[in-house]
Amino acid sequence: MAAVLIASGGPELPHVLRLSASEDAGGVLEQVRYALGLTPPVGPVLLQAGEWLLNTASVRNVAQHLAERGLELSAVQGYNGATLVAAAALGLPTERLLPGPSPEPPAHSGPSTALTVHRGTLRSGDHLQVAGAVLLLGDVNPGARISAGGSVLVWGRLRGVAHAGAAGDTGATITALQLRPLQLRIADAVARGPQDDPPAGFTETARLMDAAIEIEAADPLWPISD
Repeated sequence: MAAVLIASGGPELPHVLRLSASEDAGGVLEQVRYALGLTPPVGPVLLQAGEWLLNTASVRNVAQHLAERGLELSAVQGYNGATLVAAAALGLPTERLLPGPSPEPPAHSGPSTALTVHRGTLRSGDHLQVAGAVLLLGDVNPGARISAGGSVLVWGRLRGVAHAGAAGDTGATITALQLRPLQLRIADAVARGPQDDPPAGFTETARLMDAAIEIEAADPLWPISD
């Protein structure tokens, strides 16, 4: 699963920045950029580093990148002792986690059902991420990404990368007037977009069925939650 920023569950709680389950070739800053998207919330952030091995320079770079986006790295959790030592050397509170299921974000009551409406086309290099569902009034061009904790709805052409249920919601869906993305992600499932031309006059929806992503004709009501 890709990195995700989980919005704070209350005024006294930090946002949670959870890195992917294992390190990837893109590096930690690419993970952070992916998670923050275009319009991250402001405030303190708890970094859940998991098994990532980060040195002092890496942690400092993460903190600086967060600061540039209006966020403050306030604490670090993880399994790797060296990562926690690096964070402590920068004066950050740390917590050693035991290997096992991914830690839950503090006091969060499940996926958000709030709907964010974004007007405008996402172009190559753009990444729009929201905590709940998102309705994009525009296109998602190749090289652009859109991700949401809930469902993704695109009133236009979806030709980039879309990730619904980014925090683990397997009931989330991806709907577009023209659903021809480079890649689809729903929760942890990943699939390539269809290669054939879209059916004329039909809006399509991608959803998880038996742990696989399937594409079908869209519900004309376009529900964002059950």
